[in-house]
Amino acid sequence: MIKQALDELFSTFPYEADLTYSGKFKPYRANVRLHDRHIQFNLSKKWKAVSPEIQAGLIQELALRILKKRVKPLKQHTESIELYHTFIKKLHLGIPKTQSDPLLEQSFNRVNELYFSGFMEMPNLTWADSITKLGSYEYASDLITISTLLRDDAEALDYVMYHEMLHKKHKFHAKNGRSHHHTHEFREDEQRFRDAAEVEKRLNRLVRKNKGGFLSLFQ
Repeated sequence: MIKQALDELFSTFPYEADLTYSGKFKPYRANVRLHDRHIQFNLSKKWKAVSPEIQAGLIQELALRILKKRVKPLKQHTESIELYHTFIKKLHLGIPKTQSDPLLEQSFNRVNELYFSGFMEMPNLTWADSITKLGSYEYASDLITISTLLRDDAEALDYVMYHEMLHKKHKFHAKNGRSHHHTHEFREDEQRFRDAAEVEKRLNRLVRKNKGGFLSLFQ
């Protein structure tokens, strides 16, 4: 499978490659490592049950990321990569919803009613003791994570929740071997939040106060 996937991308491939499935990863996570002339693809055990065509797309995308400055590919996009992207975008439909919190549920429901007409399915929701990232959304686990810094500010919490819900809505756009998460459509929707500019200023001040400098607020 590795050979077929890489042969489709590269006319010559001067590396050895191996694939392992690991129980150390969260579901549907993966990474790739390059050492000298050897590439190691590491996938979570959940990928074992997925079709070889979709796994090939994942391998191709990982290879493009790590080799983009070393080996010129024949193409940047393949049918297997498209299958992989479609699989990732639909993963949330089959993910069990086992993580939640009353305060986060209240925020999600407020934002859902105001900006999504109540139609968005509730994902997994959890807090994180983070001062470097205020929010994130994971496609593979359908999980929104919010920093505990926002517990006492309902409006700021709703804004970060809205941002992460937009990730769930828009997913990502893949082009030339890269995935774009903050698209033009995403940014347009983001500005629909009431007093978005003012809330962003408050969030920046909050991060500076707790870290002593400006950091990325979101995933």
